[in-house]
Amino acid sequence: MMDDLRKQSTIGQGWRGLPWLLAFVILALGMLLVVLQSVQKERVRAQHELAQTRVWRSSQIELDFGRGYSGEGWQLYFTEPFSKAKRADFRGGIDSLLAKAIDNTRVSLDIAVFDLDNLIIADAILAAHRRGVAVRLVTDDEHGLHNEESDLPRLREAGVSIIDDGRSALMHNKFMILDEKAVWTGSMNYTINGAYRHNNNVLALDDARAVAAFQAEFEEMFLRGEFGVRSTDDGVQSFALGTGQVSVIFGAESDEITALLNEIASARHSIHFMAFVFSLDELALAMLRQTEERDVRVRGIFERRSSLANWSVMPDLYCAGADVRQDGNANYLHHKVIIIDQQTVITGSFNFSKSAIRSNDENLLIIRHPDIAALYLDEWQRQWDSALRIREDLVDCG
Repeated sequence: MMDDLRKQSTIGQGWRGLPWLLAFVILALGMLLVVLQSVQKERVRAQHELAQTRVWRSSQIELDFGRGYSGEGWQLYFTEPFSKAKRADFRGGIDSLLAKAIDNTRVSLDIAVFDLDNLIIADAILAAHRRGVAVRLVTDDEHGLHNEESDLPRLREAGVSIIDDGRSALMHNKFMILDEKAVWTGSMNYTINGAYRHNNNVLALDDARAVAAFQAEFEEMFLRGEFGVRSTDDGVQSFALGTGQVSVIFGAESDEITALLNEIASARHSIHFMAFVFSLDELALAMLRQTEERDVRVRGIFERRSSLANWSVMPDLYCAGADVRQDGNANYLHHKVIIIDQQTVITGSFNFSKSAIRSNDENLLIIRHPDIAALYLDEWQRQWDSALRIREDLVDCG
């Protein structure tokens, strides 16, 4: 009897304590909800501040044909091809902005260009020469001075100092140094097709160290006649750019392939690329190795015509399971771009080819800058959305 009473008393005490326990649980849940809401608000605020920072760092530049962005010490441009427009209608693109920059030069203009058949740029160069700017120009022989469609012979006849490489390999650079204050470089040849029909990117750097690096390379070619592997090897030159960093490598005298492989080996999440030419087996294997060992996702766009050449690595990547497509431009996708982990961009005149490594004069930029990388990734997404899936009958994975 007494035992039953004790049990009932204990049970009664337990039930009497339950409301306090429930109140404590509700209070704890309420406090947790407040904390979660605070964390969410802080996250939203941080994201908003980041977005505002990026807007400040990467303001948009108005272009009739193309897209432009500017940040601390740099401007970045992408073409938007219009294959059906008439040649006479091609104005207001990146070439027009470059011509305006040339119009503002007062002392010197040094140009290394694979070819030039763009009247807007050519006329601006000629006008600079006539107003007393010291204009010097290095070009490829076959595709430059010996090209019947080029504007270079006209510039030479007007007195512009021009030399070519005089060899079978290519002087494949596309850069311009203005008043030793800024350098424009990238994948765009100074042609109508380059500015209006091909997918290209152009990066302008307002940085004394970048200018010095490109100036030294120009002097090697123009003053000392050093081309290809005979050029002076200055190695990798790195410098800060706003909140990021840029490294510049000139080929073929430098070890570009090691630099490329090191960057690929650093990937932890993703590799995106856009390639006019991609024939470097070791680069493709390095990408696949990252996929196998670190589960890095590789996604790439090949220029359609060259993708099925017998030297292209597209079949190897496709058959190994990489997500690759052929570009959708009726003309050329001319980018030479790799984006790693949405943080690092590789770009320049450098095709991912054996010729670029062994013999051509090229420039390769490695840019560690999240804002710039985001813009390149946005360009990649645009090209990806219009690219073509690989048809199974085009590739034999036997």
